[in-house]
Amino acid sequence: MTKKTEKKGTQISRRGILPILGGTLLLPMLGFGKSSIADEILLPEENEEYQTLLKPDGTAVRVKVSTVKNSKVIQKNISNESFLNWLGRKL
Repeated sequence: MTKKTEKKGTQISRRGILPILGGTLLLPMLGFGKSSIADEILLPEENEEYQTLLKPDGTAVRVKVSTVKNSKVIQKNISNESFLNWLGRKL
């Protein structure tokens, strides 16, 4: 009888694994698998300011002001003619 009790303590049976497996499958449904970092990324910040900019195809885009400040300026103070050429429109 001592051999049976020793083996039973070291072996994991199918019936022993089923509750563990079922519990791990229920964790995402109960909300324990959610992270707070993902919620912060998905929610936009309310205090961010946005600026409307124009894309080369003529559509307007809302961009964060901080992104505009950190961007690299290729050419400053361009003329109206070169701006229209950038847009692809003729005078």
